Amino acid sequence: MKYNFKHLLVLGALAVMGASCSKKIDEAYNNPNYDVKVAPETLLPQIVSSMGGNYGGHGPLNDIRFIGAYTQNFAFSGIQSNFDRMGYAPGSDNAASFWRSHYYDIGQNNMKMIDWAIENKQWDYAGVGKAIFAWSWLTITDLNGELILKEAFNTDQITFKYDNQDEVYAYSKKLCFEALELLNKTGDNASQASLAKGDAFMYAGDVAKWKKFVYGVLARNYAHLTNKAEYKPDSVIYYSNLAMKETVDDAMVKFAATSVSATNNFLGPFRGNLTGATAAGPTAIRQSAFIANLMNGTNTAFTGVADPRAIYLLRKNAAGTFKGVDIVKGQTVMTANDRPESFWGVAQTTSVNNTAPATDANCRFIFRNAAPFPVMTASEMSFLRAEAAFRKGDKSAALAAYKDGIAKHFDLLMTYYNTNVPTADLLTTASKNAFLADTRVVPANAADLTLTQIMLQKYIALWGHGTFETWVDMRRYHYVDNDPATGKQVYRDFTPPSSSDLYQDNNGKLVYRMRPRFNSEYVWNINEVTRIGGTAVDYHTKEMWFSQK
Repeated sequence: MKYNFKHLLVLGALAVMGASCSKKIDEAYNNPNYDVKVAPETLLPQIVSSMGGNYGGHGPLNDIRFIGAYTQNFAFSGIQSNFDRMGYAPGSDNAASFWRSHYYDIGQNNMKMIDWAIENKQWDYAGVGKAIFAWSWLTITDLNGELILKEAFNTDQITFKYDNQDEVYAYSKKLCFEALELLNKTGDNASQASLAKGDAFMYAGDVAKWKKFVYGVLARNYAHLTNKAEYKPDSVIYYSNLAMKETVDDAMVKFAATSVSATNNFLGPFRGNLTGATAAGPTAIRQSAFIANLMNGTNTAFTGVADPRAIYLLRKNAAGTFKGVDIVKGQTVMTANDRPESFWGVAQTTSVNNTAPATDANCRFIFRNAAPFPVMTASEMSFLRAEAAFRKGDKSAALAAYKDGIAKHFDLLMTYYNTNVPTADLLTTASKNAFLADTRVVPANAADLTLTQIMLQKYIALWGHGTFETWVDMRRYHYVDNDPATGKQVYRDFTPPSSSDLYQDNNGKLVYRMRPRFNSEYVWNINEVTRIGGTAVDYHTKEMWFSQK
């Protein structure tokens, strides 16, 4: 598919009067398919929007509904969902939304923004554009593996060759350093006030925070390679220390939540994207049994610990407890009073009720119309440091970072997501400190810290928004790898689908990648998809480069 630049401005035609007019046709009438130079500040808002869930409904917020089933962030209300079963929806673009966002919504728009910003000597806009591409390239290759890199955005082609994942990782890293070089430039037409115009929905023109974002992308890049010989824990620690350290630095896509649909969070009731249910790819997501058990004290890694953050993330049932839906089985097999409310606060006691309420007055977390969407957080960076220090053998540093990761997640929730939480359940500094003092969660001695604790608390801290990163983590540990300290699964009590519950085309294997987007690649680029093995029925189970030893 040809990924053409879509102009965001509509230009009026110039009238040509009489035979005596000396203007040429091309001068008189602007070609709507020809690149018209516009100010970078007019392009950046839509590009930032694409890092969440943009005007057309594309982006991470769309795809996490499906990939969240692989990680058991969510389970679907209906039975035998293809995604609960670690399958896919043949002939569909379900879970391929970010492919479109990367190549189309960000794509040429961002290419042009960078080019024109450099022409204008707006170094900050060019640096932000490179930072977004560094993030976007890393994100898309972590979802899909092999993809179009070298020939991407070439408008003279209609078919494109695929490149290997290690090449995309290297390119993302290169873009990070180019972004930092540009963001470090001052003078000329670089201006906080000017950048703030286009950056109203992320960092309000704060270049220092954009640099922290870039360092966060570098930290992820190094952290994903734990199974590779080139894994460098010191690099993870170094870059995560330069990345966001406090909640105020968190990268959050913000929504104005007006009467225009595109200005609302993709998962809020205004846009209605959690309604409906079909076997092949339902959009009626519920909290899974796995996350509910992690937070209600029944997961054996944190037995008896009632997590005070649960009320922010999850929904109670009619019995007033936190329970979740088992994958594949759906919610109808649950006792009526055990079924959790929908994420919009709609009771499920009578039947599956996916109604979108008229307002979001009973909605919480990222399921509100105006709720910001976290792209990268200080909490995540702390957990990256914790795992890297643990693998390096520095248990004391690992424990300090682990504790900080939990604390920063509390801070994230208290800063952005207090809305509609019952007053008696609001998190406080005291409740945070009490949780951190619980030795069932945070061991008193660094020697007692385990990978299981680090990865499960990171799972909670990323739940619902960092689903893509959680999927990277779970694939790095091949879903069921053991913690060498305990001989039990790192992701304790996580049970992937098996036997007849596993998708029929998987040939007994678990899912490791998304297929390329159907309506571009399988329709227009099928020869190249065939070359990489993408026409095999079990292509989605092919292990990723980053997860291979």
